[in-house]
Amino acid sequence: MTVRIAIPEPTSTDVAYNQRSLPQYLAALQSAGAQAVIVPLHETPERVARLLAGAQGVLLPGSGFDVDPRRYGENPIPACAPADPQRTAVDELMLQDAFNLHKPILGICQGLQSLNVWRNGSLIQDLETVLHTPVNHSPGREIAEAHPVVIAAGSRLARLLAPDPNAEDVKRNVPAAKAAQGAQSYVNSSHHQAIHHVGDNLRIAAISPADGVIEAVELDSPDHFVLAVQWHPERTYSASPLSRALFTAFVHAVETWQPRRIDEPVATP
Repeated sequence: MTVRIAIPEPTSTDVAYNQRSLPQYLAALQSAGAQAVIVPLHETPERVARLLAGAQGVLLPGSGFDVDPRRYGENPIPACAPADPQRTAVDELMLQDAFNLHKPILGICQGLQSLNVWRNGSLIQDLETVLHTPVNHSPGREIAEAHPVVIAAGSRLARLLAPDPNAEDVKRNVPAAKAAQGAQSYVNSSHHQAIHHVGDNLRIAAISPADGVIEAVELDSPDHFVLAVQWHPERTYSASPLSRALFTAFVHAVETWQPRRIDEPVATP
């Protein structure tokens, strides 16, 4: 049976952005063996809840809007773009549902930022203004390898790149298998904000080595798949092994998901 993964519309007002970006997420999910359930941003909370009840996982996509800095206790600076309250409201409903039931979560770009703030973290409102980074984190949609990221050894993300430890060629070359831990990979990039303080029970899974910008986080939990990346793997699904590995692992986690037992504690932000 094909699993169903809920994904909100990227924005509530920018039709062109939605039409440009949403098909790439849908194609990546389909290629990885999942069916997308699109959640419109103008639906009532009750209707969103009904849509989520039929989905076994949650994907939070990018957006042309920023997360409202007031959500993490700051006033917007001039370089901060407007927020999208309707996308925020739907993200929060989806995150609460996923954490309540331990549904797997994949966050991408603004989806990472939304997850981090929901977990009581904060953001750098504008990398150039605040950090004065030498790295161009917004080189354009067509640049497939914008800058390197270093993946944290022992992270869930690192394990996606590690060879199968039971494979015969790996057994004969253990150092090569270990080299995948803490590996460096090139990613695309299309953002001007990034994580500042990491949210509750999230851990850093990848950074940009030249400026220390956090490029991926994951939930510090062995039995709940929550992984978010600052880059856009849906744009490079056909060309990048890392992008395919991300979606494959996410869909596999959704396929093997079991609802949280009633007697288990509920995670709250």
